Amino acid sequence: MELDLETVEKIQERAIDFVFQYGPSLLGALITFVIGRYIINLLMKGLNKVFDKYEIDASLSTFLTSFSRALLFVLLFISIATQVGMELTSFIAILGAAGLAVGLALQGSLSNFAGGVLILIFKPFKVGDTIEAQGTLGAVESIDILYTKVRNFDNRVVTIPNGALANNSIVNLSQKPTRRVEMAIGVAYGTDLKKTRQVILSTLGKDERIHADPEPVVKFTSFGDSSLDLVVRCWADAGDLWPVYWDNMEALKEAFEANDIEIPFPQRDVNHYYPEGKK
Repeated sequence: MELDLETVEKIQERAIDFVFQYGPSLLGALITFVIGRYIINLLMKGLNKVFDKYEIDASLSTFLTSFSRALLFVLLFISIATQVGMELTSFIAILGAAGLAVGLALQGSLSNFAGGVLILIFKPFKVGDTIEAQGTLGAVESIDILYTKVRNFDNRVVTIPNGALANNSIVNLSQKPTRRVEMAIGVAYGTDLKKTRQVILSTLGKDERIHADPEPVVKFTSFGDSSLDLVVRCWADAGDLWPVYWDNMEALKEAFEANDIEIPFPQRDVNHYYPEGKK
């Protein structure tokens, strides 16, 4: 279909009118977006410097930075919308309706947001703590608006929703400065338990990482299938928990061998009954 000259002139006139009518507003909106984004980035850098200067908790600073950035961008878009000619009251009404629809669609995200606020208020853990939650054991790397990132000991990062963390049990392994080391040990039946206890306590006494108060204890717990079962409990700094456990398990094995204390292995007594008259 060919356009006649009159139609082309009308299209050109409308295009020119549109440019003159809306061009300045759209150009101003674009400039406002670029400048606003630059200012927001500057404000975020300044906010991070303030947090660093006053040594604000890393968990709180990460959360506040994410929340502030999102809030500033919302304000920027409101400013741009009013600049292109949209009335503020109409925009707020549209934003409210959209917010309701989005809120219904993102109930899980809102739950995660509320969970993040609760975590920051009650502080069951902070960045750097080692926690066990939702089947994950590792160190907390960050607490964001919606999610918490936990790094496993094999260097995998697990992202856990804040809502799940706030509404379920959390084991914080770093909150207390000391931890109890517990070792389960079995010795053969017929072993002198008093001598065994003395050997164990003497071995533990050589490790300076083990606290004298509370003092280590060795208790007989049960008659096992092939062993007399003992539990050894001592206290150490939280950071020394596993090194103390591994080192002393090896040291106790060597001490048992040096003192002729038998470490049992599973064994069974088999009795064979023959019918009468047969060997």
